[in-house]
Amino acid sequence: MKKFLFLLLTFNFQFSIFNFSYAQRRIVTERIEVTNRLDEHPDRSASNVVARYKNAVDSVVAPVLGESLVGMSSGRPESLLSNWAADVLVEFSGFRGNGRADLGLINVGGLRNNMPKGTVRRGDILLISPFDNRLAMVYLKGSDLMELFRNIAAVHGEGVSHEVRLVIDNDGKLLDAKVSGKTVDPEHTYRIATLDYLAEGNDRMYALKRAQKVDVSDLFTRDCMMKSIQQHKTITSKIEGRIIIKN
Repeated sequence: MKKFLFLLLTFNFQFSIFNFSYAQRRIVTERIEVTNRLDEHPDRSASNVVARYKNAVDSVVAPVLGESLVGMSSGRPESLLSNWAADVLVEFSGFRGNGRADLGLINVGGLRNNMPKGTVRRGDILLISPFDNRLAMVYLKGSDLMELFRNIAAVHGEGVSHEVRLVIDNDGKLLDAKVSGKTVDPEHTYRIATLDYLAEGNDRMYALKRAQKVDVSDLFTRDCMMKSIQQHKTITSKIEGRIIIKN
């Protein structure tokens, strides 16, 4: 039988406690676009693992939906991708006989990748809109809509549809707001096509919590985007001055 000798060694440690403080200087973020550029130097072992699933994945992401005449990215105060996406929400807002929305709203942070110029595949939209957000119609009194526009101004812009024109200043204060060329009527009820996520007041869109009514559809917002491309065949977008920052 083998015998083992266990030694218990006791060490005495002395610790010195130092008081220190720090100040955060800045936070830097960067958006990395997911393209085939990232595959220029593939890892062989990783590629072997992926190969087993390639056909199944390709059957989901490879189908062509249509074509985009321009590359689109998202950003504030206004961007090509957020303009297009907000318009799509209005386009599909008539579910369950609601009628067409007065305006659309989508959060820039929810658009997670860029729209490529040229062929658009199903996988491109899955990268742009990867979450299970559903299209919702929010009924909001005009006075609360103005508060929503102030929420948008405070974050220096979100994705709004063609009907909206906002002017904000560098400090994030709302200077002017119009819907379809008209001043907002504080007593009128406006219909807003948006995400169920935003309808809950998330992403600092607090005014949406004051909704008179919220109707959530069975449509995923990414499916609305895919259907829109399939129906139009060719899509495009442009900067229209929907949100202007005035110095």
